[in-house]
Amino acid sequence: MHGNTGSENFLSHPLLTAPIGRSLLKLAAPTTAVMVVQVLVAMVETFIYGKLGTEALAGFALVFPLMMMMTMMAAGGMGGGVAAAMARATGGGRHDDARSLVVHAGALAVVMSMVFSVFAWTVAPALFRLLGGTGQALANAEIYSHVLFTCSIAIWVNFFLSSLLRGGGDAATPGRFMLLSSICQVPLSYVLALGIGSWSGIGMAGPAYSMLITSTVSAVLQARALWSGKLGFVPKFRGVPLQRRLFWDILRVGLISSFSALTANLTAMMVTGLVGRFGVAALAGYGIGVRLEFMLVPLAFGIGSGLTTLVGVAAGAHDWKRAVRAAWTGSLISGALIGTLGWIVALLPEGWARLFTGEPQVIAATVSYITHVAPFYFLFGIGMTLSFASQGAGRMKAPFFAGIARLIVATTGGWFAVAQLGWGLNGVFTAIAVGMVTFGATIIVPLLVKPWGPKRVKLAPAGGSDAASLDNRHLEPQSR
Repeated sequence: MHGNTGSENFLSHPLLTAPIGRSLLKLAAPTTAVMVVQVLVAMVETFIYGKLGTEALAGFALVFPLMMMMTMMAAGGMGGGVAAAMARATGGGRHDDARSLVVHAGALAVVMSMVFSVFAWTVAPALFRLLGGTGQALANAEIYSHVLFTCSIAIWVNFFLSSLLRGGGDAATPGRFMLLSSICQVPLSYVLALGIGSWSGIGMAGPAYSMLITSTVSAVLQARALWSGKLGFVPKFRGVPLQRRLFWDILRVGLISSFSALTANLTAMMVTGLVGRFGVAALAGYGIGVRLEFMLVPLAFGIGSGLTTLVGVAAGAHDWKRAVRAAWTGSLISGALIGTLGWIVALLPEGWARLFTGEPQVIAATVSYITHVAPFYFLFGIGMTLSFASQGAGRMKAPFFAGIARLIVATTGGWFAVAQLGWGLNGVFTAIAVGMVTFGATIIVPLLVKPWGPKRVKLAPAGGSDAASLDNRHLEPQSR
């Protein structure tokens, strides 16, 4: 039996009655902490590659976009689909579905890791060459890629287990284990890459092995917690048939979220190409400016992942009024925090630039980017956080079109501003800002105009009538 066993199930999940603000803090804080630490880990690993030499740095730069794509898909794309499906199942009291989702998530983890492994051995080398990789830099990229993606099952399982626990309302357990593994990753990467004592280390492959080892340990600890009944049930593999319905419950959110991650990366790559036409100083200044955005993303991801669970649980119980209220509460908090930080830097742009460089041309480019783009971070923050809430609601049309709209506006608009209007570098940055506003508005406006509510299902005509009836049974009226 996969349906609801009674109305009491709708009230069984504590996140249906707990205060939204307190619940959001409990769900968001652990994930935000992990994201912040992982940003620091990425910075330290860049230092490690610097110790290995310029060719190692160049090799890592070649493989970094592909690694980030996989991480974004495992954590926020497909991982978001897993968390949302689990949240809706537990919120609706569908405990059999919740148990089965563990098996379905595991099967998807295997498939996704195989896809990236095959890609790494077949397509990736040509991609690295297309990006300019040659000689030892290309060899280093292939070494890192082959190690990481061949064994990426550890990374996918780690993130999917985290998503299952988060979706069930427990963000503290995966947050604790992933935080510990991230902290351990730094010294392990250093030792494996550079060696210790008389051992010289294994060089380029070291940080890749470090990531795999720490991900495996984290996955084992999370699996132990899940099988100990952390979510109120014990998963099982035997006698659990694979169902298209449950795969689709994950994929209908995960695929669109992954596509959104792809468009975001594509936007960044194409905009970088536009900026690069204005020289090295412009590119360096843009890089410094974007670093601020990169540092603020963990805040949106942390709050957004909490909303995926909160909204998903409410949607599973058909409490759409609470789902919408939670979405607006979290997104406005996120927008206010990110927007405030953006305005602080926008008012002192040169101070931010001088933290990283003393070159006048680079500073000028950084100041131009920040003053054009940072004032609109609040809309971007609201839109990004609402996209995570949309995962929980299973309503991904707005985030899907928002990502495409941002890509078109930022890239086509940037080209038009430069080639047709003659606005130069400032025109590119203006297009980026308009793209952010478009992204936020495309997600915000539909939810304002038509808040989420139950979908009415058409039934076959009864009694010989030619008109199809609409079934609203078991669904609460939409709150406005």
